[in-house]
Amino acid sequence: MPLLKNNAIVSDTWLHAEAEGDLPNAGDVIVPFARLLKEWGALSERSGALGVRFGNTDRPEALATFLHRLSVIVLPFPAFGDGRAYSIARKLREMGYRGEIRAVGNVLPDQLQFMLQVGFDAFEIGERFPLETWQKASRQMSLAYQRGLFRRGSEAEIWTERHTDAEPWLEQPHAG
Repeated sequence: MPLLKNNAIVSDTWLHAEAEGDLPNAGDVIVPFARLLKEWGALSERSGALGVRFGNTDRPEALATFLHRLSVIVLPFPAFGDGRAYSIARKLREMGYRGEIRAVGNVLPDQLQFMLQVGFDAFEIGERFPLETWQKASRQMSLAYQRGLFRRGSEAEIWTERHTDAEPWLEQPHAG
């Protein structure tokens, strides 16, 4: 499946392991969360980078002790209306995770900006939309309603942009 990173299609070099079975001796591998829990000792001693497929029913705090060792966290979007992965991605970034957060499943161009704002930086995009559609979607919004965790390019928060020349009214606690 095509992988979109930094507005370009890149090769997915990661090996995807199942819940059971042999792991390759070397190379970068992504394992299900249950396997990460069950085989943490052996996985942490492998050469190569380690990633995890994390369910959207699991709590991000469950990854806290593993974050320092994980290079990628894969979060599913099983349906268009299922936004639990947004909350998980944002929480992982708030917990200090700086590795790749990858969206898989029902990922659509009109959601791309929101996914970027909460911390996603890689997307399994399928063949449904051409690269140009994804690239256009990444440029459609230059302002965000929420204060983001990262500044990408020229993006700024709408409140900040609206108040660049004005002093906040000190007697109003919501301003400034």
